[in-house]
Amino acid sequence: MKTKETVEDVVEKDSIANYIEHTNLKPDATKDDIIKLCEDAINYKMYGVCVSPYYVQFAKKTLKKSPVKLISVVGFPFGYATTSSKVEETKKAIMSGADEIDMVINLSALKNDDKATLQNDIQAVVTACHLQNKICKIIIETAYLSKEEIETACMICAEAGADFVKTSTGYAPRGASIEDIKYLRSILPKKIRIKASGGIKDLAFAQSLIEAGSDRIGTSSGVSMLEIDE
Repeated sequence: MKTKETVEDVVEKDSIANYIEHTNLKPDATKDDIIKLCEDAINYKMYGVCVSPYYVQFAKKTLKKSPVKLISVVGFPFGYATTSSKVEETKKAIMSGADEIDMVINLSALKNDDKATLQNDIQAVVTACHLQNKICKIIIETAYLSKEEIETACMICAEAGADFVKTSTGYAPRGASIEDIKYLRSILPKKIRIKASGGIKDLAFAQSLIEAGSDRIGTSSGVSMLEIDE
């Protein structure tokens, strides 16, 4: 909780790096791109890097023994893979070196009010992560959801024991918004943290998201944020 702290206190240049998951999930990303991603995260002391499953093992070797965390995605970007495939993808990513998993929910199940399928989908991946003492974030893709649907998704995430709810994949019509973060924070239990992602390209917006209640920032613009002149 960020009580009594001004947003300037929370996200001074030397501390905002602690929020940033430096991200490259482009389908045409090369090994050189991932090397640069990892090196930037190390040099700027960012919290972590987020890469596709294909690059987990490579990124782990590139990060070496640095404290930078390694995050990968499951069911990305549309979430409609079967639950069994998501579980296997999760296990493989963890085995390859991932510290945290960001899983996209089955949006079709949510839209059809198929809560049993949605619950099973989320619970299975959360359990697969927690059995290996890894963090699980659930991407609910707020751009496609009504407030009622967001509340349903958050309720199921809470029941499943998810560590984070994440706003976006970056592939929807929009990414995170201040309104999204405030609403998520108002309905989620305090123990469940929030990751804002999608369309976060400047420091001022990142500051506002953190002030609204975000605990992590997923962005490909971390370096430009941290290089802004005072």
